[in-house]
Amino acid sequence: MKNNKAGVNSWVKRYYTIFAGQSASLFGSGLVQFALVWYLTRETGSATVLALASLAAMLPETLLSPLAGALADRWDRRKVMIFADLAVALTTAILALIFFAGWIEVWHIYAALALRSVGGIFHYSAMNASTRMLVPDEQLQRVAGINQALRASISIIAPPTGALLLGILPLQGVLMIDVATAFLGIAPLLFYEIPQPVRELDERGRHKTSVLQDMKEGFVYIVAWRGVFAISILALVINLLLTPTGSLMPLLITKHFGLGALQFGLMDSTWAFGVVAGGILLGVWGGFKKKIHTAMMGVTGIGLGIVLVGIAPAHLFWLALFGMAFSGLMNPITNGSLSAILQSSVQPEMQGRVMGVLVSLSTLMSPLGLIIAGPLSDVIGIQTWYWASGLLCLLMGVGSFFVPVIMNVENEAAARVETSALAGAGAK
Repeated sequence: MKNNKAGVNSWVKRYYTIFAGQSASLFGSGLVQFALVWYLTRETGSATVLALASLAAMLPETLLSPLAGALADRWDRRKVMIFADLAVALTTAILALIFFAGWIEVWHIYAALALRSVGGIFHYSAMNASTRMLVPDEQLQRVAGINQALRASISIIAPPTGALLLGILPLQGVLMIDVATAFLGIAPLLFYEIPQPVRELDERGRHKTSVLQDMKEGFVYIVAWRGVFAISILALVINLLLTPTGSLMPLLITKHFGLGALQFGLMDSTWAFGVVAGGILLGVWGGFKKKIHTAMMGVTGIGLGIVLVGIAPAHLFWLALFGMAFSGLMNPITNGSLSAILQSSVQPEMQGRVMGVLVSLSTLMSPLGLIIAGPLSDVIGIQTWYWASGLLCLLMGVGSFFVPVIMNVENEAAARVETSALAGAGAK
């Protein structure tokens, strides 16, 4: 019993010390994001400039996630996180110096956003792939819930904090805060080792496959594993349907409810507080014994919340607020559980590649959804997009309970692990 307690204390101390450092780094990144967007808004007032800035930050994540995941499986993940954080800190420091010297141009900000995104996706790939090596399988769902709550909390706190700091400091001063928080993220990694998965090497100590082969393996792995592939398709469709609801929200507030910026901010904050509550709930509760049941309950709940937003009459703004809060509450229930399923099911040496492919496909769905939703909403109405996409999400969540390949994904994972272990024993 004593040894078990020592083991629990060991992983808790190591993971949450690293987690605390990463949280500080994420907060600094949130400050920079707000500061740069506000600068571009104030100086240019151009929607095109803001759209290009979003594209600069999004494209590297979409294009490089499979590569970053493959390299995270080949390299020392702790070192990948350290160097990624250093690269982001260096980029931000250089941008701060450019601001200080008065040489700043819009393209400098685009370049910085793109480089920060490259560092961010390498860091995310390594950290996400390391979670399985740091956290016991039975705790993954709780840890994922806490992680979701933290990210939502940062999205609530960072903007007003950034606004306050911009009233006190020049913009380069705010940027240097991010440099300092990056080093807070690095510090725990200098003292704690992160276990690495075992990969087969040739007689010269080199990897038997190329990076391109590893990237291909990530795609093949997802397609071959029926349960994970079905869940991936489900997630992609949901992203396609629901990503536009965030972008269309200002129009829903002004055109349907006849309200203004205050109510738009309230809607946004209500969703974020729902996410925090959902993350805490999952962290305390831990979800159902079968993670897939928790995930599909969350998908159903997200759909129901969006339906309520879509059907709320103009005089019942509170109903839309409730729907948004409920959708936010169910968001970490879904994402945390799906993340825990993948982290506990995918072999440790494949974590980076599989997650990298999924991130790439998911982010690709976001601009595609916007391209479809914008013109279509002009024809069918914004409200129709909300309730129709929410209803489809709800039906997919309920319908998944009757799809054996999805419901048995965790059993399939156990069978694959057992088969892999037997194969390894036979090879010896």
